Amino acid sequence: PDVISFTAAISACAGAGQWQEALQLLGRMQTPDVISYNAAISACAKAGQSEEALQLLDDMSDAGVAPDVISLSAAISACA
Repeated sequence: PDVISFTAAISACAGAGQWQEALQLLGRMQTPDVISYNAAISACAKAGQSEEALQLLDDMSDAGVAPDVISLSAAISACA
C-alpha cells in the first residue's frame, strides 16, 4: 500500500476509535508524511490518549517530518 492508502486507513481507525490499530498502521509505513502523522495524532486525541499523541510529535521530529498547524492543534486537543 502507498502513503495515501495507509493514511486513509489510519483516518478510518480514528473515526472508529481504534487508536491502537492506527498506530500499528503508522508503524508499518516506510516513510509516513505529515498527513499520516496528523491522522494518527487525531486518532489518539479522539481516544483521549494524550501521552501517545505527544509522543507522535516527538516521533515526527525524529523522523525528520516537521509538524504543521494541524499536528499541533490535534496534539493540543488530545491534552484538553
